[in-house]
Amino acid sequence: MLQLSGPFTVFAPTDEAFAALPPGLVEDLLLPENKDALIKILTYHVVFGKVMSGDLESGEVRTLEGDDIYVKVSNAGVKVNDANVIIPDVPASNGVIHVIDSVILPSR
Repeated sequence: MLQLSGPFTVFAPTDEAFAALPPGLVEDLLLPENKDALIKILTYHVVFGKVMSGDLESGEVRTLEGDDIYVKVSNAGVKVNDANVIIPDVPASNGVIHVIDSVILPSR
């Protein structure tokens, strides 16, 4: 899916966010038979377009996975679902990355 040219905005969890998932979940997702589930989770962290933190607005945003994420912008910072943006506006060759402190999961 990310073979498309973009630009994209990626809400990228930290290593610590992945480590906080239930034991064995990441290893299970990396098994060949779970490839579709892994793609679903990863593409849920990506939206079309290069959206810098100053351009983010509160509301629902459609992800590449197909579900919406909820962005909340306030004086306290930016949240994506229940994750906090802890490092905004990391440049990437095909868009921008906002580092978040937890893994967000699609509802279905």
